[in-house]
Amino acid sequence: MSTLFSILLPTYKRSFLKECIDSILVQTYESWELIIVNDASPEDIRGIVETYTDPRIHYYENQHNIGARRLVKQWNYCLSLAAGDYIICMGDDDKLMPNCLATYAKLIARYPKVSVLHGQTDIIDAKSQLVCHTKARPEWESAMSLFFNRTFTYRHQFIGDFCYERSALLSAGGFYDLPYAWGSDDITAIRAAEAQGIANTQQVVFQYRDNEGTITRHSHTFGKLRAIALDTCWKIRYLHRPTHNEVDEEYRKTLCRNLPRVALKKAYYVLYHSIKKRS
Repeated sequence: MSTLFSILLPTYKRSFLKECIDSILVQTYESWELIIVNDASPEDIRGIVETYTDPRIHYYENQHNIGARRLVKQWNYCLSLAAGDYIICMGDDDKLMPNCLATYAKLIARYPKVSVLHGQTDIIDAKSQLVCHTKARPEWESAMSLFFNRTFTYRHQFIGDFCYERSALLSAGGFYDLPYAWGSDDITAIRAAEAQGIANTQQVVFQYRDNEGTITRHSHTFGKLRAIALDTCWKIRYLHRPTHNEVDEEYRKTLCRNLPRVALKKAYYVLYHSIKKRS
């Protein structure tokens, strides 16, 4: 029996929605379902979805907006509607490469005990032109390696370039809720990968669209500062857990020494860009 992927698409904007859905329809791996949840958008989301007749597409509408302030609550609602073995939660302006699900399926076969997969990503602009490639990662790494490298090597990662075993994600409590989802992808991945690590694709499978509509371009200054504080508190608690090998222990010690400085740097970045926008 083939692995079923549930692709979660919490939706508010229609600008790139057709491109997003089309990228899913052309997957070379065909065992998937697409769950589109219209988050009470004022735009005609239904009109775009109704142009498709593929029975694998399931459409829902929220009566009231959830994602404006509680984006992760919207992700977890989408998760509650999923029936797949594995979960991808992506933005309504992002795209999957045609080989995405097939590549994940091969990686699952190679690492059947691993509950978290990560796809190498290209960052694109509003015209779907390539902005940059993200760096390749080792095919397998521990959760502590993920934590360390995300902190100190400034890896790009987004919620949509992760693929989770649904049962493991639910057991971990779903997507980790932080204000405006600022840092939620990091904690969600670390805690879901703790037992068996993470397997990374060695080819590009996902395209993240950097445009004016992304949450990183919006101010939300106080919410982001609160998210940084909550994120740091969770990570400090996590670092008190025992490690399983010398390499992870060195990662842990380095993180313990430097995490407060990293948090202050993030807060400075948020404040600097907030002031810059107002000046």
